[in-house]
Amino acid sequence: MEQVLQTLRDARTRLTRRLLVGLAVVAPFATRSARAEDRVTFADLWSEGATFSDKAKNLAGKTVEMRGYMAPPLKPEVDFFVLTSEPTATCPFCDDAAAWPEDIVLVMLDGPRWALAYNRAIKVNGTLDIGTETDAKTGFVSRVRLRESKLYKI
Repeated sequence: MEQVLQTLRDARTRLTRRLLVGLAVVAPFATRSARAEDRVTFADLWSEGATFSDKAKNLAGKTVEMRGYMAPPLKPEVDFFVLTSEPTATCPFCDDAAAWPEDIVLVMLDGPRWALAYNRAIKVNGTLDIGTETDAKTGFVSRVRLRESKLYKI
């Protein structure tokens, strides 16, 4: 009888180890808030001219993932920033001659965060909001925003 109990204990330990290894492999993917079909590129946002694409309209109000670069912010700790498709070394707020790229997204973070280098690729998960809007706090006019966003280094 003792040998049967020991065999059961050994089998339970192996199952637990397998389960833990399995969980360790799956865990990084379980916390991802945007599904693969909800990844949005800058090109996905627009159709002909300056009108929003059907994809942007369908995903408005939903959590999406976008990838790009943080434009240089005004201060080192930020609660919002501008996401660009290509690295932008000059702060357009700081230099009248600087031109914003056409494809930008205003990212409103879920809390303050230290700014990252302008040439560091990032991904952002947030709620997609489309339509022209002026932010009351910053005065920034945007056509596309990601609200309640989380920022990740790539």
